[in-house]
Amino acid sequence: DNPASHRLQLQTLQALQQRWPGNVALGMEMFTPAQQETLDAWTAGELSEKEFLKRVEWFKVWAMDYDLYRDLLDYAREHKIPVVGLNVNKELRRKVGRTPLEELDPETRARLPEMDFNDPYQRGLVEAIYGGHNAGKAMLDGFLRVQTLWDESMAENAANYLTSDKGQGKHLLIVAGGNHVRYGFGIPRRLFRRLPLSYVTLGGREIVIPQDKQDRQMDVTLPKFPFPPYDYLVFTEYEDLPDADNKVKLGIHFEETDEGLEIKKVISGSAAANAGLQEGDLLTSMDGELLAERHDLIYPLSLKRRGDIISLGLQRDGSALVLEVTLIPLRMQHPPE
Repeated sequence: DNPASHRLQLQTLQALQQRWPGNVALGMEMFTPAQQETLDAWTAGELSEKEFLKRVEWFKVWAMDYDLYRDLLDYAREHKIPVVGLNVNKELRRKVGRTPLEELDPETRARLPEMDFNDPYQRGLVEAIYGGHNAGKAMLDGFLRVQTLWDESMAENAANYLTSDKGQGKHLLIVAGGNHVRYGFGIPRRLFRRLPLSYVTLGGREIVIPQDKQDRQMDVTLPKFPFPPYDYLVFTEYEDLPDADNKVKLGIHFEETDEGLEIKKVISGSAAANAGLQEGDLLTSMDGELLAERHDLIYPLSLKRRGDIISLGLQRDGSALVLEVTLIPLRMQHPPE
């Protein structure tokens, strides 16, 4: 979640586009092949940002701050760069994590890519990352199956694109988490096994981390691998998003229902609590726009800033109410002492 890392992704895409204009594609871990039609509509300029994020269920599936990805995806759309969904379906990941491959039903096994579990370095990485979870062998094997499925699926989807009519001759930039790329035994080698083309790996490393962000570091000691983590390594500082101090949260937990969004909990000291929202309230509209699903609330809230006032329509005990809510930053929301 470091903006410096996402800026590096954008700069790399820009450099590729400048060198090979019209002959570049962007593969992303954040999307799946099932979303390809929506991704194509986005790059064709057929969707607003709001509709695009709703169709890909961004706030439900990926759930990262879209501000980290906006510039990259806007640049792809502006320059008609194809965005390719690479990730594996979450439901399939869950099945593979819980069940050894030989015990999976035939239908599930048929959905799996070719999977190679023989890389000792990847097992060493998985054991280093998950071994601190008091994991036994069965659990570690499950983690390794999931990591391998993840990497093999993204490698296979990338290979399928590059060998398709649309992907012929394209230079593909793959954007994925570091553990899928670092040291090469994730996506890079698995893609090379399928399609032996030259590739370069590029990654970032934070060398300056503010004291208040130290707790975000993983306490992991990796094995000593006999090769560098990336072909090119860019050193960065850990940053916050611009205007991060003014980003806001409503301060509720809620669930989707057929009638609207039902509040399950109101956080003490939050904007919602200050405005008088209550557990059991059924949110039906925000600033006159219908609230039918979580995206309808989360997306417009993501565009608001400190001090903005929103109007929430709701049902409470059979009565229709409208409450004005003055939004405050998340860090200012805390239970009263």
